[in-house]
Amino acid sequence: VFPEMALALWKNFLQITKKRILQQRRLSLYNGAHGYEEELIKKKLQQFSGGSINLSKEDNGIGILTLNNPKLMNAFTGTMMVELQERVTELENWKDGKGLIIHGAGNTFCSGSDLNAVKEISNSQDGMNMCMFMQNTLTRLMRLPLISVALVQGKAFGGGAELTTACDFRLMTPGSEIRFVHKHMGLVPGWGGAARLVRIVGSGAALQLLAGAARVDPERALSLGLSEETLPSPDESRALGEARAWLSQYTEGPDTVIRAVKKVVTAGRELPLEAALRTEKDIFGTVWGGPANLQALVRRPKHK
Repeated sequence: VFPEMALALWKNFLQITKKRILQQRRLSLYNGAHGYEEELIKKKLQQFSGGSINLSKEDNGIGILTLNNPKLMNAFTGTMMVELQERVTELENWKDGKGLIIHGAGNTFCSGSDLNAVKEISNSQDGMNMCMFMQNTLTRLMRLPLISVALVQGKAFGGGAELTTACDFRLMTPGSEIRFVHKHMGLVPGWGGAARLVRIVGSGAALQLLAGAARVDPERALSLGLSEETLPSPDESRALGEARAWLSQYTEGPDTVIRAVKKVVTAGRELPLEAALRTEKDIFGTVWGGPANLQALVRRPKHK
């Protein structure tokens, strides 16, 4: 009886731990207390239609998220902002997922926001609502237990540049560029791109990229640590294959383990040290004695 009881307790502990980790991840940055009315802003955004955000989930646990509005260089319309949130929810519920590639249709990444929508919501409150909406979505995207990579082809401008910073990694193709053009629009990033950029390249380089609205080509991105690698192919479908191959070196292995790796890194980045350590302990508890761990012990690779 005793081992069965221990197992039941352990399973119960697992469930509680998983729930707690999930709640942490889904916590919205903003709510009614911040004057944030999500349903209202969604209604407003849905007036500005066009384009789509497509998601395909592959058997190997890699998802492909495509920004699809090629006539406007994949600029975000209002409906695309709402669809992005829906896709992120879908990815949060994808239990077998391990990796995610974000790219744009038609050989370019994303030119930011659709200016038609921007002009219509030019009062400050609407702008801040849109900002809170996109920050919530991109923060949830960043906290997914998937290893994510932005495949930058062509241009990643403005909000498109901000979106690349919500991924774990960035890969660029020859001739592509990332550019925080906000200054030229009389703006600063509002989708969380500045805060994330500082964490990726440091405050000095972030200040240069934002205040200079500088064009970052693949070479400069590599030297700044903004990009991991420049892929050889400028061709759209070939580059996607190369990005898949690059990502697979990190997503090979059991989904429970890959997802746990991403979760401990997220905790380490976002939480104060003691909370990060406690979260790491909880996540460790979900894989210790788990199938992948037990199989590895049978193989005993450590003592070769």
